[in-house]
Amino acid sequence: MIFLHLTIVSTLPLLAHAWGSLGHETIAYLAQHYVKPHTATWAKAILNDTSTSYLANHATWADSYRYTAEGKFSAPYHFIDAEDDPPQTCNVDFDRDCGRAGCSISAIANYTARVQAGDALSAQQVDYALRFLIHFVGDITQPLHDEALEVGGNDIDVTFDGAATNLHHAWDTNMPEQLRGGYSLADAKAWAANLTKEIDSGVFKEDTASWARGIDIKDPKTTALGWATDANRYVCSVVMPDGQNALETGDLYPTYYNDVIGTVELQIAKAGFRLAKWLDAIAANQSVTKRWAHAEAHAQGSAEAAVDLSGRDWLPAPRDLTPAKLRREAMGWGCGHEH
Repeated sequence: MIFLHLTIVSTLPLLAHAWGSLGHETIAYLAQHYVKPHTATWAKAILNDTSTSYLANHATWADSYRYTAEGKFSAPYHFIDAEDDPPQTCNVDFDRDCGRAGCSISAIANYTARVQAGDALSAQQVDYALRFLIHFVGDITQPLHDEALEVGGNDIDVTFDGAATNLHHAWDTNMPEQLRGGYSLADAKAWAANLTKEIDSGVFKEDTASWARGIDIKDPKTTALGWATDANRYVCSVVMPDGQNALETGDLYPTYYNDVIGTVELQIAKAGFRLAKWLDAIAANQSVTKRWAHAEAHAQGSAEAAVDLSGRDWLPAPRDLTPAKLRREAMGWGCGHEH
């Protein structure tokens, strides 16, 4: 599995997005609020975007890119299929759960390295690495992106406010849009502003220290595993505490919605705050001097430049695929839901 990047098609169909476009753009706006000025300058330069939505404008790119011929390799990076046993037990084991083509944890680790590669990669590839990180840090906080059961809930048929859907889509899209009343960029910006108040002085104020705990830019795999494990716990305690059968009858709105929407907001807030801290940690080590030094080392064939940026080093050891992994691969590592 090689993390290659080719020129992206400029016009793409409207496709579903994990956390929905609303969730991902809200996460990006939150990150914009909390990053340090140096980080903002660094990110704007990479993305060639100096607008007031410089992260949010690119927050859903990875979901569109995965459906192109060039980007289909990236489909497995949006999730890790934890083969636990909810609601009895919830846990994430990288060697057990990360597929042979990669997963969200290996992708976050690899693109963290790639975005720091400087002139060892093309400007476009560094740009793509940052876009992937903006998206995958959001994906990994959605509990059903850290769960194998019924393909992350995609095959759990439910009803939400009278409409037939599936549990995954209800969490990604139906419930956030029910809360905010839309999914435009303006809706995302307004939601981020509301969550910023809750983080700074409201219900989340005491939680932020724990959100940032364990962040280690030198060990991105362990950091991302911690994020996945944190989100996966909610599969047992919040998403399906009474099992999947309890969700397949009746309507998830309003009772189930009222029970879980607080967790949806918590995870969106957590993702935005963590993304800011992660980008700050990366950007703190980026400077013109370092980029020049890296480029010179690359030209001279030094050990520093020989670091594998293909993603192979982050993959789990080869092993036989489980039925859940075979099922996911058979559907092209997709989610199977539409907006």
